[in-house]
Amino acid sequence: MHLHWILIIQNLLEMKSDSFLLRTKILSFLLIAIALAFIVKLFILQVVKNETFLELAERQYVTSSTDRFERGSIFFQKKDGILVSAAGQISGFKIAINPEIVSKGDTLSVYNKINEIIPIDYKSFELKVNKKNDTYEEIANRVSKFHADKINALKIQGVTLYREKWRLYPGENLASHSLGFLGFKGDDFGGRYGLERHYDKSLSRSKDNPYVNFFAEVFSNINKRFFTEERAGGNLVTTIEPVVQGFLEKTLQGVQEKYSSQAVAGIIMNPKNGEIYAISAKPDFNPNDFSKINNTTIFSNPLVENVFEFGSVVKPLVLAAGLDAGVITADTKYNDEGFVMVEGKRINNFDKKGRGVGVTMQEVLSQSLNTGMVLTYQKLGKQNFKDYMFGFLIREKTNIDLPNETTGLFSNLNSPREIEFANASFGQGIAFTPIGLTRALASLGNGGKLVTPHLVKEINYDDGGKKVLEYPIYDSKISKETSEEITRMLVNVMDKSLKGGKAKFEHHSVAVKTGTAQVAKEDGGGYYSDRNIHSFFGYFPAYDPEFIVFLYTIYPKGVRYASETWADPFLDITKFLLNYYEVSPDR
Repeated sequence: MHLHWILIIQNLLEMKSDSFLLRTKILSFLLIAIALAFIVKLFILQVVKNETFLELAERQYVTSSTDRFERGSIFFQKKDGILVSAAGQISGFKIAINPEIVSKGDTLSVYNKINEIIPIDYKSFELKVNKKNDTYEEIANRVSKFHADKINALKIQGVTLYREKWRLYPGENLASHSLGFLGFKGDDFGGRYGLERHYDKSLSRSKDNPYVNFFAEVFSNINKRFFTEERAGGNLVTTIEPVVQGFLEKTLQGVQEKYSSQAVAGIIMNPKNGEIYAISAKPDFNPNDFSKINNTTIFSNPLVENVFEFGSVVKPLVLAAGLDAGVITADTKYNDEGFVMVEGKRINNFDKKGRGVGVTMQEVLSQSLNTGMVLTYQKLGKQNFKDYMFGFLIREKTNIDLPNETTGLFSNLNSPREIEFANASFGQGIAFTPIGLTRALASLGNGGKLVTPHLVKEINYDDGGKKVLEYPIYDSKISKETSEEITRMLVNVMDKSLKGGKAKFEHHSVAVKTGTAQVAKEDGGGYYSDRNIHSFFGYFPAYDPEFIVFLYTIYPKGVRYASETWADPFLDITKFLLNYYEVSPDR
């Protein structure tokens, strides 16, 4: 057949009467015809006879089409670009019995044969065998191929092996709040928390035909690829660095155990673009075994879904507003009597002590003096204070790519009363989401920019396409010059005040602030007298920051102030990041 075509082509080329143009057209036509023949052949193999070949490949096992599970993968990314599986699929088998067949033979013998290979509960097995008018009962799931082959070789009547796939999270608890898991909501099976839910559509695959082949993907996805923003068939590449995530989680776990905290959490983010390298809250869970968790509130992510009054870590935002408006400088002085009266209410410093005449705003920040913060608010005035604070977008969602993000509570800034604003000046009476406050604090070090925190940098599709995600950056009200000045003041806190000046890094500038606040009662009726939230943030290298770290713990026991709780853990994280990323010295 092929020789016949070659002879025809050869004869045509040797015909002296033909023109060059005619020969070229004939050759082109024949080449196209041959290419089309190959394409048709491939189409028949991959599409028309796809199921036939799949059945041949799986002929020794039964595969229920309703149980075939396909879903995109989620990856962490190490600093060198290497992808590490965070969520993927694993193949295995489930074992089912036909009670009508098994019950007619030696039930105990069947049980013993299977139990020798994989342990199964006899009472449960017996209960299922004795079900009347029943032809299908599952007795084991997630069985390895090694064990499945052994059971299959026994050829037990009434015992059938089915192929199945399931979701696997190799890191177990690692970044569990961020990843989420899959589950049922009614009859709908899909992502229920974290990235699994937020990117559920992108991660999903066709339920009718989960097997991907070239032609089916090309012809079915043309419209999706060019005319829709979000489509199925994707695999997520996250910003989470697994080594950094692991270090953060180990540090948080240490704090929780040391102080028997009710909860503890932290964020490590790039303050310039919003990439989150690590984000975690304790207690957490293993998404491979989430059904074992009795308290389902653990599945919610407090870093985006909860709000807290964080206290003094808010002070740098207010001081930045005062600096930017020109109503204070770092050297502005006042007489600190240890308290100030506002509308008949007494506001004290944390230790109820005054520092006397000539206290500067740098000392207000370094010693966390409430009296100086009230003075800053009074110099700004209500409207200016509110405009600057809202200019940090604290009322808005950050639009982080995690589900159920909420907004902070700032209704006190709409109050006509002076006392509400005075309290807000040192972080009381206003509540932030941790991620919302982290974004606002990051703007102090990055020139006044408000980034969009995010966990996914790109989506790679099964058909070869790629979508690199872009996230907006907004301007706050503070200028670049103000950003540099408040940073200088925060570096002074690190170098001269934290741990009595012993925390200073010789070769890197670090900007820090601590916060200790009372825990608000759930019913809104004031504050617990014996419960505090300890928070801490820092960014570095301070004048061109690559990292911002935000940490908090709720109700730590046996410790009074955040500087005691968080100083050493923060320093450990800072040293680790500087070394791991080989950050060049800036001083």
